[in-house]
Amino acid sequence: MAIGTVGVVGAGQMGNGIAHVMALAGYEVLLTDSNPEALAAASGTVARNLDRQLRKGAITDEAKAQALARIRTTPTLAELGPLDMVIEAATEREAVKAAIFEALVPHLAPHTILATNTSSISITRLASRTDRPEKFLGVHFMNPVPLMQLVELIRGIATDDETFEAAHAVVERLGKTAATAQDFPAFIVNRILMPMINEAVYALFEGVGTVESIDACMRLGANHPMGPLELADFIGLDTCLAIMNVLYDGFADTKYRPCPLLAKYVEAGWLGRKTRRGFYDYRGESPVPSR
Repeated sequence: MAIGTVGVVGAGQMGNGIAHVMALAGYEVLLTDSNPEALAAASGTVARNLDRQLRKGAITDEAKAQALARIRTTPTLAELGPLDMVIEAATEREAVKAAIFEALVPHLAPHTILATNTSSISITRLASRTDRPEKFLGVHFMNPVPLMQLVELIRGIATDDETFEAAHAVVERLGKTAATAQDFPAFIVNRILMPMINEAVYALFEGVGTVESIDACMRLGANHPMGPLELADFIGLDTCLAIMNVLYDGFADTKYRPCPLLAKYVEAGWLGRKTRRGFYDYRGESPVPSR
């Protein structure tokens, strides 16, 4: 089936990024969040990010105006009912996602494809909380969505070919690259990336290196654009911990055990950039290590 209208559930960093790229690609977008303040903030973020693309010459004034006109917001899940595709982009907690799907499903048209932007949770298990597991799949965008080229597409055990092909066509229309992953914990990107970040936290925990030296080693020694601790702050330490717990629970292998220091930072509410404190403290003019 051809997708023309897209709903996005969750107006946070990922949700507003998905709305941005969908609208820029010509889709009519309806963005929803239970928090009206988040919806208002998302609209402002999309406008600023489009302005940034405009200044760089990546888009035209006309493209920006058209994209903004294609995005509508609503606090009500029921309004997403008739859309062709709905993408859930809520926090990386299975209970939250399951509750969204259970509330959303009664309003959906029979043809609507459901997708989740989860970065680690079982697609098959989430699909089982809906009335349409054959029309359900994982569409995992990378952060920041407007800049990152990759989208992981993950089929659940029941996902049918028509649904997968429709989602693949959406990714192509966005000008992004689709990589197919099987439905195993954390899929491909985070199964490789998160254990590396977790090991960097262990290196800090065990006193192998400081925050600055660990990040410098990976930036300059492995040519990574960000050090792993800086990247963890960018992603959100709560998200990193949630993904490590999915890996640890899913494989029952101690190599995926979350570092106690990562858990301690999350307990302290030091979640990274979004709380202005994580492995770095962002409250001053420039970031400095928190410890």
